Amino acid sequence: MRLLGRLFLVFTATAVCMPAAGAGPAAAAVAPTAVIRADFPDPDVIQVGSTFYAYSTSSGAGRIPVASASSATGPWTVRGDALPAKPAWAGNGGFWAPDVSRLPDGRYLMYFTGPSTATGRMCIGAAISANPLGPFQPTSGSPLVCNAAEGGDIDPSSFVDTDGKRYLLYKNDGNAVGRPTVLWLQQVGSDGVTFVGGRIELIRNDRPEEAGVIEAPVLVKRPSQYVLFYSAGSYAGNSYFTSYAVSPSLTGPYTKAYRPLMTTATFDGAVQGPGGTDVLGGRVFFHGWVGNARHMYTAELGWADDYPVVRGSRVRYEAERGTLNHAEVRTGAAGASQGAVVAKLDYADSWVDVRVFAPVAGDYTAYVAYAAGYGDAQHLVTVNGGTRFTLSYPDRGWDNWTQVPAPLTLNAGWNTLRFQYQTRWAELDHIEIA
Repeated sequence: MRLLGRLFLVFTATAVCMPAAGAGPAAAAVAPTAVIRADFPDPDVIQVGSTFYAYSTSSGAGRIPVASASSATGPWTVRGDALPAKPAWAGNGGFWAPDVSRLPDGRYLMYFTGPSTATGRMCIGAAISANPLGPFQPTSGSPLVCNAAEGGDIDPSSFVDTDGKRYLLYKNDGNAVGRPTVLWLQQVGSDGVTFVGGRIELIRNDRPEEAGVIEAPVLVKRPSQYVLFYSAGSYAGNSYFTSYAVSPSLTGPYTKAYRPLMTTATFDGAVQGPGGTDVLGGRVFFHGWVGNARHMYTAELGWADDYPVVRGSRVRYEAERGTLNHAEVRTGAAGASQGAVVAKLDYADSWVDVRVFAPVAGDYTAYVAYAAGYGDAQHLVTVNGGTRFTLSYPDRGWDNWTQVPAPLTLNAGWNTLRFQYQTRWAELDHIEIA
């Protein structure tokens, strides 16, 4: 897991931020844009020609609200209910987490979650339409997936591999009945509703920070690996987050990221409980709480050696994994991220180069975690061998890891930041980019 050891996504942000002297005014991270400022949770987004369509969990706009726009960033218009006819197997209640994809025959297939009258649990159904706006008509008088003993089944999504084979991903709702929650992969025929073989477990709820819940699977194929996005935690508040797992093989095993991709903290509170994430091209779409509603947001997405990076969400790079000159790595550093830091940056030729990734070219903020104990210290920071500025580190004491922000202009892709001795002494723990 080469990059999982080098590119770390921040789960919490606990360090104190101080102004960066000599770097100009501190630049705010580029926050995601709320493009539908109304209740539009668990968004699924497709593009047909030059038009974008988005679908959401039930709200006042309908059983499955649908919106459209001429651009991913809007303006978006909610157009009505894409599923006006309730399936025969479903009772009253909310319909959750729709997924729409195009079939080989040109029609549109919707997966959705609805309340099963027979089982009393949420189950997965399917519907078809010739138009992405609908109306979608249920394909059957019974659910597509409905296993009451495992808590029911929710959050379907479609995936078509590079060989043309089609798959359904979903979650068994085990956390609702005190059973394991698993994200499943099921091959289907070209119609999207005929099962081929048995289902395969991809990941399950096995980490403390997930609070027993993983859901909302979305699968992306990258050149070197498969990337499985998912949400975790309680959807009802700002502890909800988006993470991912990777595998060189479609069927796994999948390795979860060391830290989540998007949290309330990694967005510095700009989005509350980012989850229900979908991926389309170079963007992610997801919801976040605003009062009692979940608005739809979008942000730019990049791929650092086939690992996802979302603009505006802090990404952590460990300084000790950089390239050092006339300096050394100190292990066992109390309170430091991963327990190691760059030390002995004490000489005119002492420096460390840290590679950081930008999804797109533009302005970013670097949050540099340091400790200094013998007076205020300074480093000369060089960006990609060009722009230089002085970064000051107020004396807060050794092993008291503090952050200072520094505004940066980065190129799309990988960039190199050099931190070089200038005055007095400071140790570097990590750098976060947002």
